[in-house]
Amino acid sequence: MDSNEIFSDDKKYIASTYARFNIAVKEGKGSVITDYDGKKYIDCATGIGVNIFGINDEVWKEAVISQINSIQHVCNLYYALPQVRLAKLLTEKSGAKKVFFGNSGAEANECAIKVARKYSYMKYGEGRKEIITMKNSFHGRTIATLAATGQDAFHNYFAPFPEGFRYAEPTMEGVIGQYTDKTCAVMLEVVQGESGVNNLSPEFLSRLEKFCKQRDILLIIDEVQTGNGRTGYMYSYQAFGLNPDIVTTAKGLGGGLPIGACLLFDKCENTFTYGDHGSTFGGNPVACAGAVSIVERITPELLLEVQGKGAYFKQRLSMIKNVKSVSGMGLMIGIECGKQPAEVAKACLEKGLIVLTAHNKVRLLPPLNIKKDEIDEALSILNEVIGK
Repeated sequence: MDSNEIFSDDKKYIASTYARFNIAVKEGKGSVITDYDGKKYIDCATGIGVNIFGINDEVWKEAVISQINSIQHVCNLYYALPQVRLAKLLTEKSGAKKVFFGNSGAEANECAIKVARKYSYMKYGEGRKEIITMKNSFHGRTIATLAATGQDAFHNYFAPFPEGFRYAEPTMEGVIGQYTDKTCAVMLEVVQGESGVNNLSPEFLSRLEKFCKQRDILLIIDEVQTGNGRTGYMYSYQAFGLNPDIVTTAKGLGGGLPIGACLLFDKCENTFTYGDHGSTFGGNPVACAGAVSIVERITPELLLEVQGKGAYFKQRLSMIKNVKSVSGMGLMIGIECGKQPAEVAKACLEKGLIVLTAHNKVRLLPPLNIKKDEIDEALSILNEVIGK
């Protein structure tokens, strides 16, 4: 089967929810993807930040295959070693006390919402249930996480939404303007990925943490895209010395398999009791085994490499003609260039480079272990496309 046959059958049988680019991925190795016509591409998208050690990673494959050869699924009425190993690793690397596993970032954020509301209910009673989120945030595509998302475009068609969310500009003035005696939590991304790789101000983050602690408002940090080494830190909040109460993550955690995690810190570690929450597939042993192989390799040495590669990318990108700004942290990069991001992405694809878009920016999420020559090749293509 060639690419055109796949394109045709996709349009015929699959719901039209994605504006796909004209590439049918067949296989790959590391940072290089090959399509069904034999064309090769440098991958600076990693399945939207998922394949953080690239395609066909040998360590990850060995862990996954070994678990498949043992048992592929255990329901959460029983204990499973891969789940315990992963939870222990995540708590050690984050400072969290407990972990709840789901299957995606949206599920992790749903869990965080439930934890925050139960914590407040048990301590303060009914009514203190509102969560302040940031304008231009993105927290998922379930009804509740869409309601939490601070972008009007995502609120079309699907009303009514669950109540209890207020949207603030990512400034202290914005948050204070939305704060009431009903506020139980503030939820944010340190770098807003889907809305344009927007870095929140370090001063704002520091002041917000103090504001929340003084009022016993839970601080929820969404690390779905920024977590697992993507920004040059295990989690982006660690770059600013923040102490959140709940952290959510997914995407790169599973290395290619669906998994999400909600990390509960001191205040919230015992908020859930039996029956409060659950998931049939959450903590699946195969997904957890793959995730263990990922998290074990996110070492301080690797994180320094990611920081260095990110700095190199940014420095070289800023030299390209027509580039107006470069944002992000580590290997989560946004490029504003005055050209339509979708057209840039399409032109890059034709030249053998896969990139993403995010509002008015081109977005790069390459593998954390991308090689220097692959970075240079990607930069050369971006220079051809953006600089002319």
